[in-house]
Order: sequence, then structure tokens, then C-alpha cells
Amino acid sequence: MLNLKVGGVPEHFNYPWYITLKNKEYTKEGINLRWQDFPGGTGAMCKALRSGEIDIAIVLTEGIIKDIINGNPSKITQTYVKSPLIWGIHVGAKSKFKTITDLEYATVAISRFGSGSHLMAIVNAHNNGWDINKLQFKVVGNLQGGIDALTNGEADYFMWEHFTTKPLVDDGTFRRVGDCPTPWPCFVVAVRDEILKNNFEEVKKVHDIINNCTKDFKDFDNIDTVLAKRYEQQVNDIQEWLSLTEWNDGKPVTKNLITRIQNKMVEFNVIEKKENSGDLIRNMYI
Repeated sequence: MLNLKVGGVPEHFNYPWYITLKNKEYTKEGINLRWQDFPGGTGAMCKALRSGEIDIAIVLTEGIIKDIINGNPSKITQTYVKSPLIWGIHVGAKSKFKTITDLEYATVAISRFGSGSHLMAIVNAHNNGWDINKLQFKVVGNLQGGIDALTNGEADYFMWEHFTTKPLVDDGTFRRVGDCPTPWPCFVVAVRDEILKNNFEEVKKVHDIINNCTKDFKDFDNIDTVLAKRYEQQVNDIQEWLSLTEWNDGKPVTKNLITRIQNKMVEFNVIEKKENSGDLIRNMYI
């Protein structure tokens, strides 16, 4: 039995992993797959891949591209969610800021440097024509850290996935001043090079199992009410999220896609220069 550890954010995107683990689908293939939640998001998962704490990560596209370029010994093996991630831009309930424009010189809370909340703050600044070099950051660790920082006045705004933070907007903890969708597919699967070298076929089986689940995920009985209950969301919010979300259908990740994303990341000053996109990926199905 091969032991593999996979990490991801504890959000509705990753419920298919819960289903396949509950059904012991990996065990049937001789794989002891264990899941680890990462509330700290992509930056924390990149660190865990580097250290070997996890073998596979369901990680934000921009974050893992930047980290592989910076030496993370891993490869992108496929797109996981091919639709954009919608980042809500939040201020505290009592904040003086009313619009995105008001935030140009404000302090942005980020989970950690290299995380999605960090990189998308740069994308948002670029979209609004702000001087990226003047952005001020406050590292807060995770969503709870963002709540604390905005409530205590240690930071002025915080970007996190729109639907995950919707209950915090509904209860008055946050006020959302706008959204910033990613200009690329939002989640990819990344696997450590060592695991790809030594256990390629087993990793391919993991991909087959999760892709088979996500293919029919939206058609599962009462999936909207199941997700709403598990993630403490309103059913209508989950229904909207499901309508906007498209998982990968098993197609391989292409060099052209990674090159297009790198072009955007260079344009947004998220990375300094492009690398050979073929060096960032390892396809499971070619």
C-alpha cells in the first residue's frame, strides 16, 4: 500500500476529495491517500510540498507557477478547476473605505507572501492602475487572521474567495467593496518530482479517480444542500457558485496555457520573467 498525502484548502472546491476518500476509492487501488487541510492556502501548501510534508497539492495556479519558478521541486500535472476564482475584496464592517478606488494606499492583509491573497492584490492593483511598488502588506496567516486584522484595524482590506467569505459579509463582519476574478483557470494539481519519478502510475490513478468524481459532481443528488450545510453557506449562494464553477474534464495541461498565464503574470509584475513552460508541467495522459 503506497502512502500519499494530499493538501488543499478546506473549501467547497475540494469536496470531491472528501467523497472519493469516504468511498475508499484510493484504497481499492492500493493507495493509502490522506488529506490535510491548509487554511493558510497556497503559500502554506507550497512550503509543505518543498518540505515533503505533502506529496500532492490542490493549489492556486499563480502561486504554484511562481513557486516552481523559484525552485519548488514539483510539477503541475493538470488543471483542477478551469473556471476563474472570484476574489472578494473586503473591508471591515466599520471601515471608512467605500469603494475599491479608496484602497489605493491602504494596507492589504495577506495570508503570506506568495499566496493567492498576495498575488491577487497585485493583480487588483494593476487592474486599477495603482503603483504596485507602493502596496503595503500585513501578513495574517489565514482567513481568521484576516478577520482579526480588519476588525482590529491592523489592515484595511483583505482578498479571499467570494463564496467562502459570503457568510462573513452576511453577518456584518466584512463589507465587500468589489470582486477580482483570476484571469486564468484557478486551481491546478501539483505533485512533487520525487513522487512523479517513483510512483507515476499510482499518481495517475489518483488523477483518474478525482477526475471521474468531478465530471459528474454537479449532478449528485442534493449536492447544493449538502455543500451548504457542510460549509455553512446559503443554498442559493452554493447554487450560484456551482453555476460558475467548471472542473477539469481530464484534458492535459498544455504548454500554451502555462505560457499564456506566465505572460499575464509578467504583465502584472507577479513574476519577473517567463520560464520554459514545459519545465513547469508533467502531463499524466500523454
